Amino acid sequence: MKAVVYEKPFSVTVRDVDDPRIQHPNDVIVRVTSTAICGSDLHMYEGRTAAEAGIVFGHENLGVIEEVGSGVTALSEGDRVVMPFNVACGFCKNCLAGKTGFCLTVNPGFAGGAYGYVAMGPFLGGQAERVRVPYADFNCLKLPAGEEFETDFVLLADIFPTGYHGCELAQVSTGESVAVYGAGPVGLMAAYSALLRGAAKVFSVDRVPERLAKAEEIGAIPIDFTKGDPAEQIKEQTNGEGTDKGVDAVGYQAQAHDASHEEPAVVLNELVETVRATGMLGVPGLYVPSDPGAPDEHAKHGQLLVSIGRMFEKGQQIGTGQCNVKRYNRQLRDMIIAGRAKPSFVVSHELPLDQAPQAYEKFDKRVEGYTKVVLHPGHALAA
Repeated sequence: MKAVVYEKPFSVTVRDVDDPRIQHPNDVIVRVTSTAICGSDLHMYEGRTAAEAGIVFGHENLGVIEEVGSGVTALSEGDRVVMPFNVACGFCKNCLAGKTGFCLTVNPGFAGGAYGYVAMGPFLGGQAERVRVPYADFNCLKLPAGEEFETDFVLLADIFPTGYHGCELAQVSTGESVAVYGAGPVGLMAAYSALLRGAAKVFSVDRVPERLAKAEEIGAIPIDFTKGDPAEQIKEQTNGEGTDKGVDAVGYQAQAHDASHEEPAVVLNELVETVRATGMLGVPGLYVPSDPGAPDEHAKHGQLLVSIGRMFEKGQQIGTGQCNVKRYNRQLRDMIIAGRAKPSFVVSHELPLDQAPQAYEKFDKRVEGYTKVVLHPGHALAA
């Protein structure tokens, strides 16, 4: 089958790899109809992880089941399904507690597994014509048959639940003010989720005009951090108090205010200043224990200079960690079906699989309006 394969920093290719096969009675094989490129993929693409050549990318996957293992009971050939990026067993201590992003079974020695991602287990990614899904009864979310809501549903694999998770970590509730740092796909989903949860005022902080325009379209207040300290800009619009809640949807490759260089802790420290005393911070943005391209030796080992003293002084609370997608995906699916949510507003490009190398390059450079790319294996779609 055709798949997107990592070669070296800033280089992926589409080439033939072995077809996936049933390895366990609980497996299914899914023919992929939509698979999205994630900002997290760019960390590997840029060589900012320990990813080695040969890894098949893709953890945001939707498709139709082609083959069913003998132990699968709730799924059938022909079912349309979307899979959380988390690969989870469903029966370990963490899964039973709803912490499926930290499964203790699927990736021995590590809490958590994922498709096509460095250090997250032996699971090939779904930026391919087919993907194997382990523990399929638990990991597949059934969708209505057909092609309706295709670009909405594929976002249930990661970014829509992850944006919502950021708001859950910060405990965003009705009538509150929220600052979301980052207006990439996850940041836009966090701002959108805050509005869905009834936030009265949502600020979206970024520097890319297309992203800020998208944020404004959904009702968020755009804040361009290159035009002045974002915390001060937001305080000016909140009577000097700051927001009730804050979400970091950027992570460890954060940019300094002048966008001239990386400053890994800048978003965390800006959130501490942006959020009012006793407010809460949610951090779904990715931070890693090892970053070979970090700007200093401490950051290379995931050690950042965070203003913990200021956070303590303000009595703030913080929640971190990757999203437990299954906690949210069924409810968010039903909101899409009911017409209450349409996350596909972030999708800027739908492309055939063979255009993945160009899509990665343009998405990484934030050019030509590339905000979110969905690839469709087996389809020859126009750019």
